[in-house]
Amino acid sequence: MISFKTPDRRGFMTLATSAGLASLFTSKFLHAQVPPAVPPLPPFAEASRQAWIFTVPLIEMALARTRILKATLPNKLLHKRILSDWQDRFITTPNNDTLYSVAWLDLAAGPVQLQLPATGDRYISAALIDTYTNNFAILGTRTTGNDGGSFTIIGPEQSSHSPNDIRSPTRWACLLIRTLVNGPQDLPAAHDIQDRIILQAPSVAKPPALTIDRNAPWQDYFSAAQNLLAESPAFATDKSILQKIAPLGLFANHRFDPKGFSDAQAAEIRLGLDHAKSDLANRSTLGTQQNGWFWPKPDLGDFKQDYLYRAQVAVGGLLALPNDEALYLVAALTPEQQECPAGKSLLLHFPAGQLPPVNAFWSLSLYEATPEHQYFFTRNPINRYTIGDRTPGLIKNTDGSLDIIISRQKPATAKQTANWLPAPVHAPFGLFLRTYLPQQTLLNHTWTAPTLQLVYNS
Repeated sequence: MISFKTPDRRGFMTLATSAGLASLFTSKFLHAQVPPAVPPLPPFAEASRQAWIFTVPLIEMALARTRILKATLPNKLLHKRILSDWQDRFITTPNNDTLYSVAWLDLAAGPVQLQLPATGDRYISAALIDTYTNNFAILGTRTTGNDGGSFTIIGPEQSSHSPNDIRSPTRWACLLIRTLVNGPQDLPAAHDIQDRIILQAPSVAKPPALTIDRNAPWQDYFSAAQNLLAESPAFATDKSILQKIAPLGLFANHRFDPKGFSDAQAAEIRLGLDHAKSDLANRSTLGTQQNGWFWPKPDLGDFKQDYLYRAQVAVGGLLALPNDEALYLVAALTPEQQECPAGKSLLLHFPAGQLPPVNAFWSLSLYEATPEHQYFFTRNPINRYTIGDRTPGLIKNTDGSLDIIISRQKPATAKQTANWLPAPVHAPFGLFLRTYLPQQTLLNHTWTAPTLQLVYNS
């Protein structure tokens, strides 16, 4: 197994999973307008539009695999050993709650054995994600408990003699393990957990590196997509969309031939890509807004035939967990709240008994926005990047309620400072509420996050 400590953070630059869906409401997604209605696209344009949306998760996963496998081999665990802070500028919207361990599994050579240690009352999750970005199994606190255990993971074509075997729908799968950390002083104990995670698997060669991305010319993009479809054949439940994209020649045991299209057909294919990318930026399809917070859709992390949402999450929140494991809310800040000028603060007031209802943990994270619309923790005088259920020294009101103060300047009173989440002095910022193992009242929106209030400093 391989570990990464400062300054070797590049090994985890692909783990934009830290905020899950939160990234979808930043950068271009946050400012995207709903595209105008258009008449039906020409045949090759419509096939191109649907094919790009269907295959872009394969491209994003293959890019993530390529980057991780620059630092390790398939079937080997790679550990992140530090909590992110303001210096961590390689992962947009990192979290300050968990350590990550990741492995890319090639199941073609035989089963993989995963052994998780007992973790006591510490949250842990081991998500197994196929190359279409669906979580096909999550092990750990919620599902298998905290006593640990041994698990066998097999590929789609391998025979199984045990109902306890976990079958991946695709030859390749990503294993992403999150281990909760209760502050810097808890790191040695969390490292001990990581060190006792055992992965036993056959030695295999690295796959060919992917050298293009989703913005490549259509000839290169669909050639790469065809190779990935051959590596990870689509499922029986995808037959309908495969028929719709068949005019492009994207189907099993076939080589994509970009020279086989006329100039007019090529123009249609380019038009289809433009529409696909516009569809991806349509914020109205991402979820709902309530009390000034964006909520994800119910099928996050296990998308079935919701191909557009699957593509949006692959681009903006790759490897996101399903809502029943972790539900992420993103503040829809108004321009006035975003400005948060001198003399004013944002107040998040949780009434007594109304903290986020979770069975694991919750945290509110603040990030500064860069000119490129990426989000990172902001340097601040108290080195605080989140406030949550494990934050020491928070002071509740006499009635048991909790006020979190978000401001660019240090508050005037000791009580406010104890509950202060510092915002950058000048830069725009974003707020993200993470809830792990959300209770049913959170999942069904019976509980909702309080509305942020812009108030004068007292």
